[in-house]
Amino acid sequence: MLLKNFVVFEGIDGAGTSTQLNLLKNDPDFANALFTAEPTSTQTGIFLRSMLKGDIKISNETACYVFAADRNEHVNGQLLVEENNLITGIKTACANGNLVISDRYIFSSLAYQSINCEPKISEAVNQFFPLPEILFYFNISPKISLQRITGRETKEIYEKEDFLNKTVEQYERIIKMYSAPEKNEGMKIVRIDATKSKEEIFGIIKNELLALKK
Repeated sequence: MLLKNFVVFEGIDGAGTSTQLNLLKNDPDFANALFTAEPTSTQTGIFLRSMLKGDIKISNETACYVFAADRNEHVNGQLLVEENNLITGIKTACANGNLVISDRYIFSSLAYQSINCEPKISEAVNQFFPLPEILFYFNISPKISLQRITGRETKEIYEKEDFLNKTVEQYERIIKMYSAPEKNEGMKIVRIDATKSKEEIFGIIKNELLALKK
């Protein structure tokens, strides 16, 4: 199922997805858009962010299920919006005609959790979520991405070069899988060279989104 008015940014940590989301927030052409991210800011999402920091220890399989539970509220929960930030209720917002742009979605789970967890588990718990109209994949090498996030106060458990190298491999597998017509259901995949300047990347994204709104 393809969800109209839904757009997703994907890429490893440090690829620049959050930077582009913030640029869109400040662009008047997207004043009516709603912006969101995974994990969410709900209690489930807060739990997951603690897990990602290493403060909570759970098995890889449990993490897979909790991410899916958080995503279910994100997509199918009641509509909760604070200013232009969507907390939950993606489906409702899109049905109301809002453009919804999410930093991360099912593709993150399929990439990150397929490394230390049986891929079929992640695929099974995420198979019923709708696909976005456009998937922007920010492609960057882990070495460069880690250089970008060196100054962060807190590091997440996945922010290690060897792990991110495997994550990039998984992302490429997933992008290839969803490029097949029988799998993507009309979803457009736009590959972004994340080493380009933020202004150049923003121009590419903005052109695609303005075309989507027509």
